[in-house]
Amino acid sequence: MNSTHGAKGRPVAPAASSVASGRNFASTSVPRHLARGAIGLGLIIGSIASVPALGPVSLLAAPLALVAFRGCPTCWLVGLAQTISRGRLERRCADGVCTLTKAHPT
Repeated sequence: MNSTHGAKGRPVAPAASSVASGRNFASTSVPRHLARGAIGLGLIIGSIASVPALGPVSLLAAPLALVAFRGCPTCWLVGLAQTISRGRLERRCADGVCTLTKAHPT
């Protein structure tokens, strides 16, 4: 793998490959992302709250929350931040140093 060395002599991956390998948990809109969060939270709370009435079988609804969250609740929070910042922030990498800056309107 081709790499460059950063300011402290540590190898740094090229900018193109680091951007392409990043995870994206963002939704197409903030309301859609909030709806996914409400569904996920409702499934978790509902599955735990219904244990006294339905027994342990009600916990089978909890894994569906992971589908709504696209992973764990932390993944959902990361996706919320990505959804809100989409189009507002831009990642620029030069000489092995990456920074976040405001995106220029096109």
